[in-house]
Amino acid sequence: MTWWQIDTETLAGARFVISPCAEATATLLRLHKRDGPAGDAYRRMLENRPDLRLVLAAAMRPGWVADFVTPPQAETERPLAEELDLIRRTPDARARADIARALALTGGPPPPDALDGLSPGPLVAGLLERVWETIIAPDWARRRRILEADVVARTRQVTQGGWVAAFADLKADMRWLGNGRLQINAARYPSRDVSGTLLFVPVTVGPGWVAWDEHDPTRHAIAYPASAPLAETGPARPAPDALAHLLGPVRARLLTLVDPPKSTTQLVALTGLALGSVGRHLGILLDAGLVLRRRAGRSVLYSLTEAGRTLLRASRASAGTPARGRRPPAPR
Repeated sequence: MTWWQIDTETLAGARFVISPCAEATATLLRLHKRDGPAGDAYRRMLENRPDLRLVLAAAMRPGWVADFVTPPQAETERPLAEELDLIRRTPDARARADIARALALTGGPPPPDALDGLSPGPLVAGLLERVWETIIAPDWARRRRILEADVVARTRQVTQGGWVAAFADLKADMRWLGNGRLQINAARYPSRDVSGTLLFVPVTVGPGWVAWDEHDPTRHAIAYPASAPLAETGPARPAPDALAHLLGPVRARLLTLVDPPKSTTQLVALTGLALGSVGRHLGILLDAGLVLRRRAGRSVLYSLTEAGRTLLRASRASAGTPARGRRPPAPR
């Protein structure tokens, strides 16, 4: 197994961040395995591109991806163009060294001589940009809702149970071993001492990966599969009448809508109310301890607290039950 030795200060400062580039990379890795209905589109991207096919075959090995393809994310969300530029500016010699390491660690052959005349960084960055434009951009709003909801849920999990609880179901073969050691996977790759910045990056496809910068050993990241059930976005159930009488119809509706978590922008779109009105009602629910506010990337998400969830559950359970002091309607 492979494990990381994480110092206490690094773990205490670890955080979750959303990365458009990580989402593009996760999609590329899935496509490279020829999985999913988008496989035909991916094959068209590689048509008449022997240089790109050569780089991908050497850099994206089963069990190991060359480091320049998956650099650790910044501590806050960055535009896709900035993240791609980091890959694009990778010096050719460094990218080829990363490829040679990936081949050696996975028992592959030496790097082909044809790589010497190529610039892997710009080739991979260009392909990631096409994957984004062709596959992800039309679906980004839905994917982002899943990622944001996962960040809120994971943050709550860390708050309530600590990092040990969060690691328990974060990623396959990952678990806390104790004494500052985190098992990364079941493979026998070199272990590392981790100090500095540690980021957790959810992605909607694939099993994820771990990333670091050999030239800046203070930066590490773990991309992990977002938990889709946390962000199911089907039509919300109407607010029970009793809840509307208690809180008012607008606040009752908002309380119903923030399960799963949603941003202020989403709530404005769903309710048709002005931004100021939604913010005012959310503030009242926040002061009452019924909702929780968390930052996820550039968005602020609202979710139910345990008190809010209990109130909503109780009002739904009593829906249809005659109110005290009233007679049930006579049968027709």
